[in-house]
Amino acid sequence: MTPQVRRFDMIAVPRTWYRRYPIAAFLAGLLLSFAFSPFEEHVRDGDLFEAARLTVVLLAGLFALSDRRHTLIWGIVLVTPALAGKWAYHFWPDQVPVWLFLAPALLFCVFVVLHLLRFILRAPRVDSEVLCAGVAGYLMLGLLWAVAYILTARLLSDAFAFTTGPAGSQSMKGFTAIYYSFITLTTVGYGDIVPLSGVARMLAMMEAMTGTFYVALLISRLVAVYSSAQPPPPAENPRIPGQT
Repeated sequence: MTPQVRRFDMIAVPRTWYRRYPIAAFLAGLLLSFAFSPFEEHVRDGDLFEAARLTVVLLAGLFALSDRRHTLIWGIVLVTPALAGKWAYHFWPDQVPVWLFLAPALLFCVFVVLHLLRFILRAPRVDSEVLCAGVAGYLMLGLLWAVAYILTARLLSDAFAFTTGPAGSQSMKGFTAIYYSFITLTTVGYGDIVPLSGVARMLAMMEAMTGTFYVALLISRLVAVYSSAQPPPPAENPRIPGQT
């Protein structure tokens, strides 16, 4: 007696686009997060919007790396204290130390960048997910150093000096940290924010070098993968002398 096959086992359930392209969804979340970050300082309950934005980014990054079970477990271990500490700091800022969520958030950003780089280096061909991983990795580098700058400014009060800009934005937090991070990552350096302490200068130096090397290595890797995936040109038939 042959076993009966259940009908719904033979039906292919189409996956939604964010399940088919998790890294592209993560990149979209990053872009939206950076686009809305300048307006948090000018709205009521800006800290609440910042906590919600950080939650969306970290959870999207966790979902993008959920292809392997052990990777997902390690991601949950790192992202849980970061989110719990951020929301605890939002509700009880006088009782919760700021490093309680900045330190695990920094570690989770490093975790995401390393796994995105591993995905790019192991990709057999260049597709949309590989390209999105390259861009998302670059944006995560900027977010990583932004968190590092905020942590440095909280631990060292004289780590940075602000030469221009309104007084309300002359503190290393929120969009100001993101702005300074990407200005340093792209080696633009307007000079409106100057690192003073040795730790701040070391971080700025390392970010500038990382941004330059990342773009160079990413382009070389994508070109190598794309070239290896192309079919070899057809061999030309040798021409016999005297034959027309």
